Amino acid sequence: MIHFPVYRKYPNNKSFFKVLSVDSFEEINVLGSRFNIVTYHAKILPDRQLINDMLNLYNGHWVEISELEFENFVIRCKQEYKRME
Repeated sequence: MIHFPVYRKYPNNKSFFKVLSVDSFEEINVLGSRFNIVTYHAKILPDRQLINDMLNLYNGHWVEISELEFENFVIRCKQEYKRME
């Protein structure tokens, strides 16, 4: 059984994920000098599969991280980057 939330990131350290459930997650990503926070809700099978792949670290596309590492990334984004509108 998985206990949510679960935290992941891309190996390039530009996108971090907080998986809230088997059908929703938050993504925080940096693009240039800006960052964005988006919440996704899976409504179709490919979206649910994406979340499943994240949870299972499929094919090395995601890296498991701690809640602290995720929260520190959020803090750093808010301090160093402008929020995308």
